[in-house]
Amino acid sequence: MGSREEKEQTVAEVKDKLERAKSVVLADYRGLTVKEFTGLRAKLRKENVDLQVMKNTLGKIAADQAGVEGVDEYLTGTIVWAFSMKEPTAGAKLLKEFAKTQPKLVFRGGILEKKAFSPQMAEAMADLPPREVLLGRVAGILQAPIAGLAQVLKGPINKFGYALEDHRKSMEKLA
Repeated sequence: MGSREEKEQTVAEVKDKLERAKSVVLADYRGLTVKEFTGLRAKLRKENVDLQVMKNTLGKIAADQAGVEGVDEYLTGTIVWAFSMKEPTAGAKLLKEFAKTQPKLVFRGGILEKKAFSPQMAEAMADLPPREVLLGRVAGILQAPIAGLAQVLKGPINKFGYALEDHRKSMEKLA
């Protein structure tokens, strides 16, 4: 790779990205051409996903320094790191989309909140809807019980109101 200083600089940069990234997806890119890889990098950059290739030993050192747990088992072969800097699912989604036309790209794992996860979790992350959609669903779920409670509470109040109205009418007839 280069001098010791270059390796230390790479480790420091990756450690910094690990600490700032919303998520990281690891993929094996063996067999991709330079042109394919460059195209992938350009697509990812538009979505605030940084793509980085480095020796696995340097990746392990950076992960250890950043306090990431369990990543070692996923760092085998030719690994590319996709750091999602804004939207946690962006890297996984774009890599999965790319893999549809380039099956040589294979998920190897990932990192979320300083914990490594499996290739299956990376696939699942790629299928998650965007954050805004998830928040909208949660809001809907939270709102439903409140609306139901309002309907339940409204029933006795309405019955009481009808009873008062009936009582008022009966009092009018007596007067």
